[in-house]
Amino acid sequence: MLPPFDLHSHSTASDGTLAPDELVRRAAAGGVGTLALTDHDTLEGLAAARAAAAVVGIGLIPGVEISVTWEGLTVHLVGLHVDSGCRQLHAGLVGLREFRDWRAREMGRRLARDAGIADAYPGALALSNGQLVSRTHFARYLVAQGHAASVREVFTRFMKQGKPGHVPGQWAQLDQAVGWIRAAGGEAVLAHPARYPLTRSKLRRLIGEFREAGGVALEVISGSHNRDDAFHMARQAQAFGLLASAGSDYHGPEQPWIDLGRLPELPPGCRPIWGEWAAAA
Repeated sequence: MLPPFDLHSHSTASDGTLAPDELVRRAAAGGVGTLALTDHDTLEGLAAARAAAAVVGIGLIPGVEISVTWEGLTVHLVGLHVDSGCRQLHAGLVGLREFRDWRAREMGRRLARDAGIADAYPGALALSNGQLVSRTHFARYLVAQGHAASVREVFTRFMKQGKPGHVPGQWAQLDQAVGWIRAAGGEAVLAHPARYPLTRSKLRRLIGEFREAGGVALEVISGSHNRDDAFHMARQAQAFGLLASAGSDYHGPEQPWIDLGRLPELPPGCRPIWGEWAAAA
């Protein structure tokens, strides 16, 4: 039986391609019973998603995905059950979005200067909601203009370190981001941990520091994890005494990853984060 939870998804409030209400309706049609909307560094889509969830009859968990800089690497934390009225969380996210705005403009300048692509920033802006422009918007624009065959190729040719569109991230610190989530009454989840280019020892250090900061779960099942990744992260969750989460990281029907409602079951031995919710209810 497929799990009825999908605890990681994105809408047009950040870099998804479906509006929050469309995302919720697709989730319901796909058999999701409880969806977390976890847009990047913003809570703007939650009100519309909550209203749509009430209409279609599924649960909506207010969430967010926070960008973090850890030892020079960008990692992501998902916050679940966050209070969107929390001033501390709101202030932290405002600061991250201000950096995102500067970074997007700087990416446009560098692509024009170093790759001869003069219109990248306005092109990416036109594909966004006008408030949050991400690297994914740049990638979609560059693909549409014929500069690359796929979003993946854009990231390889233009966005990696040493490439024309690379701008280093200056995000929240790990303990700072966990603190914002906890201040908002939420639970911090380390998102898609197998995606980061880390040795096993460095990954364990990241997980250990995350747990020490107050993090509670690893995203064991992710749209970007294969079966081996999932079982490896299940073992890490058990070793560190962390709960297991599952999320598609859905961005829209164009993405090649797992669709909403199509997540595999957690590996044996995992303690699902939603089991804690049932116990507390």
